Amino acid sequence: MSIQFNSGPTVKRHNYQQNAEMNITPFVDVMLVLLIIFMVAAPLATVDVPVDLPSNAAAPSPPPSDPVYVSVQADGLLFVQEQEVALEGLQALIMGVTSGQQDTRLFLRGDQAVDYGTLMRVMNTLQKAGYTRISLVASEELEP
Repeated sequence: MSIQFNSGPTVKRHNYQQNAEMNITPFVDVMLVLLIIFMVAAPLATVDVPVDLPSNAAAPSPPPSDPVYVSVQADGLLFVQEQEVALEGLQALIMGVTSGQQDTRLFLRGDQAVDYGTLMRVMNTLQKAGYTRISLVASEELEP
């Protein structure tokens, strides 16, 4: 006695395979556009006064949207943003740059070759003008 099983209708499989790869072309296009935008915008947001900054091990704080930089070079030249100024004219120029808003945060960038007394004279001049939010800027310390 033999038993036969009927498996029913035969199921036909398709001959194509599914594509399991992700299309990253739009992602790459967006990244390239952002890269170009940041490459164009980055030089506009920096100050071009060359200063050799000392290093700092503290965690950096986020910069404000519209920073005001006061820079002292190694030879003692004083700059507000990129405009050179004498110490006597610092108060008037900083009032003009900040539109008289004394709660504006100022960033004091001093070359590490500048003596402490020069930086203190600049800081005292700014404080006499009513500016109390003065931050010292340093380059980030690279750990070995």
